[in-house]
Amino acid sequence: MGPAGGYRLAAGSDLPPLLFDDEQAVALAVALQTVVVAGAGVEEAALRALTTVRQVLPTRLRSRLDAIRFTSIPARPEAGATAVSPAVLVLLSAAVRSHEVLRFDYAPPGSDAATAPPRRVEPHAVVASQGRWYLVAWDLERDDWRIFRADRMTPRTPTGPRFAPRGIPGGDVAGFVSARFSGSDRPGSWPCIGKVVLNRPIADVLPFAGDGIVQELDGQRCSLEAGAWSWIGLAASLNRFDTDVEVLRPPELRAAFAELAARNAATAAPLSG
Repeated sequence: MGPAGGYRLAAGSDLPPLLFDDEQAVALAVALQTVVVAGAGVEEAALRALTTVRQVLPTRLRSRLDAIRFTSIPARPEAGATAVSPAVLVLLSAAVRSHEVLRFDYAPPGSDAATAPPRRVEPHAVVASQGRWYLVAWDLERDDWRIFRADRMTPRTPTGPRFAPRGIPGGDVAGFVSARFSGSDRPGSWPCIGKVVLNRPIADVLPFAGDGIVQELDGQRCSLEAGAWSWIGLAASLNRFDTDVEVLRPPELRAAFAELAARNAATAAPLSG
């Protein structure tokens, strides 16, 4: 009661209607529209929640929400992949938050059931990437960092003892996961990096260089330092510039061009015959 009065929010209590400012209400509605790409098995519930929120929005906010048009594109599911149960995500997140050792059965690719002994890990973070959920954890048996697909995990309860969290390599979970997905152990780096000279003006190369480093040599040539998950993959990607390529370094990249040329020649042989 009184000018300084308010509500005490306690667990399990009946709460009054929640109050959101204009920006919060629009942010909530937009976030619900993107849940369809999360793959967490809550898409139908999110749609019902979005309908409820939209119905109670004032006319001025509803028009703002309707004016925001975008398309969420879910990642293409792999064969045999299944959505992650919300209960599994809750359990994984709780283990991360409580710093408790987690035991789980892990089904290998192409199988619905785990055939190996249960895994024991120190969970570090739950990550969503390209429509999939992953657990980043320190594997106690393998004494190394591992990334596990959440849809292949069947957690066992109860969880194990508490542990002191380790520092993730590079200090950034997103960078660590991105590096592992590209085949590197170093965040922000490709496992195979080479430098070449392309017989094209820098203006033709820059729009397609991605995270590569481009330097102008003269009006018709430039150098490109780029990376890929393998030397063959890097050589193949450089061919997209449709020009002569001079390898500056390393020798592995030059050898990859030779192997790629042999493969291409074998592929084209039926045509020449």
